[in-house]
Amino acid sequence: MLRWSITFLVLALIAAVLGFGGIAGAAASIAKILFFIFVAFLVLSFIFSLVKKPKA
Repeated sequence: MLRWSITFLVLALIAAVLGFGGIAGAAASIAKILFFIFVAFLVLSFIFSLVKKPKA
């Protein structure tokens, strides 16, 4: 998932340099959405790792 957000970020930067505003905006929006999804999964996995600690 992180790979997708980085891919769309690079695509948005290239499109912005070349002046394709619509493509750059769409790619930046997708990258932003994927970034927040990735952060949410990171937080959830951290919480679940704390909850599922093995009881010794």
